[in-house]
Amino acid sequence: MSLYYWNPILGVKMDIITRLEEAILIAVWKLQDNAYGVTINQSVSGSFDKKYTMGALYYSLDQLLRKGYVEKTVKNIPKETAGRSRTYYQLTKKGETALQEVRYYQEKLWKDIPEMTFKTEESK
Repeated sequence: MSLYYWNPILGVKMDIITRLEEAILIAVWKLQDNAYGVTINQSVSGSFDKKYTMGALYYSLDQLLRKGYVEKTVKNIPKETAGRSRTYYQLTKKGETALQEVRYYQEKLWKDIPEMTFKTEESK
């Protein structure tokens, strides 16, 4: 079951994506032709300073495939390097639009908020 919101700019319903799905879409966009499971996981884990399991990553990638935000291509790797096939991901037009939407709404949400500073345990 997908949750939707109305996009007044495009005049269409859009899927709500999770923060992990957002990070995966950004990673796929940044990695371009090198976006496969391991490199996507490294990028996402580095962004959050948290190690994600490959199972969590592939579950989210499957959700993004189902929503039409990414597409995948299986490529064979030469035997000299690894010999196994890899599944590469790329953003679809719908995925690009979803990322633009997330960025637009985040910027709009934070627009009038002054720079925030938080007290850490050391500064208390």
